[in-house]
Amino acid sequence: MTSGLALADSITLGGRNRTGTELILATKNYAVDNTAKSWWCILSTALLLAASTTGALLLNYLAFKIACSVLSGMFLLRLFVIYHDQQHNAILPKSKLAEWLMRGFGILALSPSSIWRSSHNHHHHHNSKIKGSHIGSFPIMTKDHFLKASKSARMIYLFMRHPLTILFGYLTVFLHGMCLRPFVSKPKEHLDCLLALLVHAGLAALLLVKFGWQGWLLAQVIPHFITYVIGSYLFYAQHNFPDVSFYDKAGWTYERAALESSSYMKTSGLMAWFTANIGYHHIHHLNARIPFYRLPEVLREIPELQNPKVTTLHPREIMRCLRLKVWDVELQRMVGLPNAVR
Repeated sequence: MTSGLALADSITLGGRNRTGTELILATKNYAVDNTAKSWWCILSTALLLAASTTGALLLNYLAFKIACSVLSGMFLLRLFVIYHDQQHNAILPKSKLAEWLMRGFGILALSPSSIWRSSHNHHHHHNSKIKGSHIGSFPIMTKDHFLKASKSARMIYLFMRHPLTILFGYLTVFLHGMCLRPFVSKPKEHLDCLLALLVHAGLAALLLVKFGWQGWLLAQVIPHFITYVIGSYLFYAQHNFPDVSFYDKAGWTYERAALESSSYMKTSGLMAWFTANIGYHHIHHLNARIPFYRLPEVLREIPELQNPKVTTLHPREIMRCLRLKVWDVELQRMVGLPNAVR
């Protein structure tokens, strides 16, 4: 029935593609939370995370412990994206209980609400702008800006976009970028960032005392490493891919930023479940109030969203994305460093 309505809507428009506000309004009916489904997603994922963490600590065989540790990382990733949705008020927007539970999870996940909401909301409203898009995302320099920058500025810029920075996102993006730096910069505003660091250190100490270095490694280090290397790469690749577009203030619109500067990351069904459909990123940026479990429905039913710019998690595609360094204004595309310095 819904598909029929979408088709009828398209016919009513005389085959004309909707753009701008009209297209954003077409997604409005999908931005409705199913309370029972949202709670089920949160509680079932939390239970799976607790069970896998328990298995990593208490099972007798090392192979089973490692398997549980890896699963913990994937369940933590899913719960993190669900937290991201709740922080957008896409799910359970009126539930005070959900708000406090998710605030607690944000502290455990090294993404306290005070810094996550401010930086991520900024990212959504400045995505793909050449200036101002670095908050909540990876920085972008134009080729000319990079060539004119000081050696130290270039080094900092390249460090922030380096594959190793992404690989060790647990330390660089989350422990440092989401907790330590915000607290040092604005301690009164980001007390929850200090709390996140203290809780994380306290849990590490508890695991070391009760279960030794192996328990600490399996229950905390490996799961967080897995979650944040995938999370950091998704932050990067969904706005830094070969066909991405960037704009100055004159050419920027919210809709263009969503559809031309945010990718649709094709994954297997299992990976889409673990990442809570964050791969439907062009739709998420068009309307962040759509619950993650409705994003595939939107793609199926709105024709204008069915030809997105695509990325994947294939190793070759990952390498293509990681090689991109600066925005070439003349070519209107991202280029690698060798091209930038010619």
